[in-house]
Amino acid sequence: MPVEYIVLIVIALYLLASIKILAEYERGVIFRLGRVLKSPKGPGIFLVFAPIDRMVRTSLRLETLEVPGQDVVTRDNVTVKVNAVIYFRVIDPIKAVIEVSNYLYATSQLAQTTLRSVLGEVELDHLLSQREKLNLRLQEVLDQHTGPWGVKVAMVEVKQVDLADQMIRVLARQAEAERERRAKIIHAEGEYMAAEKLAMAAELIQKQPAAIQLRYLQTLVEIGTEKNTTIVFPLPLDIFSSLGRALEKAAGGPPRSA
Repeated sequence: MPVEYIVLIVIALYLLASIKILAEYERGVIFRLGRVLKSPKGPGIFLVFAPIDRMVRTSLRLETLEVPGQDVVTRDNVTVKVNAVIYFRVIDPIKAVIEVSNYLYATSQLAQTTLRSVLGEVELDHLLSQREKLNLRLQEVLDQHTGPWGVKVAMVEVKQVDLADQMIRVLARQAEAERERRAKIIHAEGEYMAAEKLAMAAELIQKQPAAIQLRYLQTLVEIGTEKNTTIVFPLPLDIFSSLGRALEKAAGGPPRSA
């Protein structure tokens, strides 16, 4: 076989091996003689001439990183175990390749230390009730540190907070005491409102003497409708008023002679 054909075959194989195809979500950072090109390649088809060129593939899709459980001591000296989930993506492939050797590992380690430091500044009640604000705080801190790496933190979610059994019992007693306190307050408010209504009713009945007679008859009707063995003798209220006036006269009259 002539040498020319061999050279053509080698060149053809070299060109075929130089063809690279990147998907829509991929970018290729090209190093030419050790220097990075200004813009990454892709998506689509292009040529990478080895060994002059070297390509590093980078994905632009949203990555999910689970932060393993971290032992956190809160501000009020309560030990909890917290894990979280981080969603991030690469927005600058060149920085993600040049500025950090492994952005996935670096982001994971940064997330663990940030989780311990941020949650250690809050109290347990705030950690359990204000989780949305803590998620935003974690996102801001992580995004501030990963920005120079070309990585954008989209969202951080505190996944689970594990408490010791003793602390769970303490929180249960605290919640029970809080419910009892609310029940007593509601009962006291009800008694106060009932006293106000009774005072208003007494004042109205005092202005209309016939109202007490009607209320007396209504009470007799209510007692009679129930199935019981109570015997009720209705007496007119005028008897009590007449008896009261007689007693007043007897008490105010002259003393009897012996």
